[in-house]
Amino acid sequence: KELEDHAVVERLLKDLEGREADDDQFNHLVAKLKLEVSAHVRDEENRLFPLLEASCTPEALDDLGDKIRKAKKTAPTRPHPAAPTTPPANKIVATGAGLVDRARDLLTGRNH
Repeated sequence: KELEDHAVVERLLKDLEGREADDDQFNHLVAKLKLEVSAHVRDEENRLFPLLEASCTPEALDDLGDKIRKAKKTAPTRPHPAAPTTPPANKIVATGAGLVDRARDLLTGRNH
């Protein structure tokens, strides 16, 4: 479910990426993106995080948090909806995409 939610958001972001604010579909896509992200966050906060808290020790949660922070340092900063979503290909491609994204961000002045 988490991967599916992320894929929907990535497709919406990719669709928005090439559009100007005065495009006929821009406001519709932004509204849809806002709904998708809000629903995903609510699901994580109300379902996923309580399940993790109930099934993991505090040490395991700290370790998971460390792994997430480490992964964010190399994760892509732009949507890649066509990228693989399952191991091991997703991990290999994400690292390369993250490197390319950060180079693009640096050259364009885009902050992530």
